Amino acid sequence: MTDEAAMEMHAKKRVEIVVEAPLLNRMLALLDEANVSGYTVLPAIAGRGHHGPWNREGLATDAGRMVVVVLIVGPDVVPGLMDKIFPLIARQIAIVTVSDVEVVRGDRF
Repeated sequence: MTDEAAMEMHAKKRVEIVVEAPLLNRMLALLDEANVSGYTVLPAIAGRGHHGPWNREGLATDAGRMVVVVLIVGPDVVPGLMDKIFPLIARQIAIVTVSDVEVVRGDRF
C-alpha cells in the first residue's frame, strides 16, 4: 500500500552535455571540482547536427566519437557550473541543455 500524500517532489535542474569523447575526462574532472554529487555518461550512437548526419560506425579512435553526460543538480548550482563548463566547450563540438525536472529523493542531488 502506497501513501501518495507522503511522497514529496523536489525541483531540480537536469543538465545534459553532448561532447566529443576526447574531452570526457576533462569534463568529468570539472564536474568533480564543482562538487557535482553524481552524473551518468552515455555513448552517443548517431545524430544529426549543424553539419548533417553523423554516426560512430567505422571510427577507429575516440576522435569524432560523442558522449552524453547527464547530471541533476539544484537550481542554485547551474550558474556557477555553466561558468566552469563554457571555457572547456567554447571551441569544441558540444551541446549543453538545462531543463527543469522533479525528483523524489531531493537530498541525493
